[in-house]
Amino acid sequence: MKQVLQNRKTGRPFVGEVPVPALQRGRVTVRTVASLISAGTERASVELVSKGLLQEARQRPDLVKAVVAKVKSEGLLNTFASVRDKMAASQSLGYSAAGIVAAVAEDVTEFHIGDRVACAGVGFASHAEVLSVPKNLCAHLPGEVTFEAGAFGTLGAIALQGVRLAEPTLGESIVVIGLGLVGQLTVQLLKANGCRVFGLDLDPARVALAVELGADRAVVSSEEAADELYKWTRGRGADAVLITAATDSNQPVELAARVSRLKGRVIVVGMTGLDIPRQPFFSRELKLIISMSYGPGRYDPDYEERGHDYPLPYVRWTEQRNIESFLELVGDKRVNVERLTTHRFRIEDAERAYELISGDSNEPYLGVVLNYDPQREIADRVELTPSIRRPEKAIRLGVIGAGGYVPAMLLPHFKSERVEFRAITTASGVSAHDVGKRFGFAYAASPAGEVLADPDINLIVIGTRHDLHAELAVRALAENKNVFVEKPLALDDMQLD
Repeated sequence: MKQVLQNRKTGRPFVGEVPVPALQRGRVTVRTVASLISAGTERASVELVSKGLLQEARQRPDLVKAVVAKVKSEGLLNTFASVRDKMAASQSLGYSAAGIVAAVAEDVTEFHIGDRVACAGVGFASHAEVLSVPKNLCAHLPGEVTFEAGAFGTLGAIALQGVRLAEPTLGESIVVIGLGLVGQLTVQLLKANGCRVFGLDLDPARVALAVELGADRAVVSSEEAADELYKWTRGRGADAVLITAATDSNQPVELAARVSRLKGRVIVVGMTGLDIPRQPFFSRELKLIISMSYGPGRYDPDYEERGHDYPLPYVRWTEQRNIESFLELVGDKRVNVERLTTHRFRIEDAERAYELISGDSNEPYLGVVLNYDPQREIADRVELTPSIRRPEKAIRLGVIGAGGYVPAMLLPHFKSERVEFRAITTASGVSAHDVGKRFGFAYAASPAGEVLADPDINLIVIGTRHDLHAELAVRALAENKNVFVEKPLALDDMQLD
C-alpha cells in the first residue's frame, strides 16, 4: 500500500510502498478515503528533522536525557546501535483521517465492516491507504458528514478540548491568537457556545476568513491590536485567551497576559514559546493551562492502545467523545470545514503537498487534504531487494515480528552466517519495510500467512508479542518449517499443550 513516510536522515517526506498493517486485538482496519495534513505540526516535524541531529537535540533536551540514561544503563555501544537504528527508521506522518471499516477484531463490538469512521492518533491514523486503529481512536461519521469533513475530526477534537478547558460561559469575550486550522475551528466552536470572539493573526487573509466564519472582530496582530481589543471588551480585558498559534516566539503568551482581565484564563493549544512573564500573570492572578491535545485519554496506553474507556459519569469528554461531538457539530452545519479546505492532492502526489506546506511554492494554504481510492486493489507483499540465492541446503529465513530485539541482536548474527533473508512481516508495515530494506530481505508481507506458506523458507523466526508465540509456532510447524521462538514459548499451560 502507499503511505507517506519521512526519511529520518534527510527529513524529506516521500510516498513509499509498505505492507498493510496487521489487524490486532482491540482494533479495526480502515480503508482510508481522506486524510488531513496538520500543516503546523507536520511542517514543524519535517523542519526539525531536516535541521540535523544536533539541532534536534537542542530542541528536544528530553531525548538527550533519555540517551544519556541509556548509556549509563546499557553502555555506549548498545546505545549507539539503538540510536543508529532509530535514525535509519522511517517515520509515519499524519494523525487525522476518515474511511471505511474493512475488518474488525473479534473483541471489538462497537464497529462493523462497512462503517464510515473518523480515525485519530499518531502512528495509527497516518497518511496511508490502510490503517490499523484502536477502537477508542475511532468515531462513527454522521450520515451527512463527508469523508473529507470527517478527516478534520482529530483537529476538531484538539480545538474542542481547548475550548472545554477555557470553560466559556454564554456572552463571555474570548480572544483566539493564531487563525490557522485549529484557530479557525476554535473561533467557530466558541461562537456555537454563545461567546463573543476576537481573532488575531499575522495573515490578513486568515483574519478575513475568521470574520467570514463568525468572529465578531479580527485584526492583524500588531502593537495597536491590544488597545483595540481593550475597547472591544469595554475596557475589561478578555475573559479567556486561547493560543492556537504555531511559532517558536514567546510573543503570543506575552500578548495573552497583556490582554487578559483580572483572574482571566489562558489556554495554550498550539506549539508556542512558553517563557512565562511572571509579573502580568502574578499581578492579574491569571490561570494558565496547556491543553493535552485531543482530550482525556491522550498519551494513556490503557485508553488508546488497550481499549479501556473512562467511565462517562466521571470523565464526560474523552478523545473519542470529543471527536464524536465535533463531527455532530459539522453535521448540524454549526461548524464549516469545507471553507477551510484550500488544496486537495491524491496520495500519489503527497510530496507536492509537503512542498506546499514547507513554503517552497510561496502559495497560501490552510486545509490540505489527501484523497485515496478505497477500491484500489492492494497486494499482500512488497518486493524489497533481489534475493541472493544461497546453496540448496542454506538457511532461508522468514521473520514474523521485528521489534527492537530481533533487528538489534538476532538478524546481525544471521547476516554474519550468510543466511538468505527471504521474507519479513510485522504488525506495522512500516517497520517491516525498514528492517527488510536494511537487512536485504527479498520481500515484506502482510499478513503472516504469506511468510508461513512460502515454500522457499525453511526457518521461521518468531519475534512478536508474547501472546502470539504459541499460535505462530504451531502454524509454522504445521507448514513443516524449522522454528526459532524468542522467549517465552507460551504464556500458559493451554498454549504450551
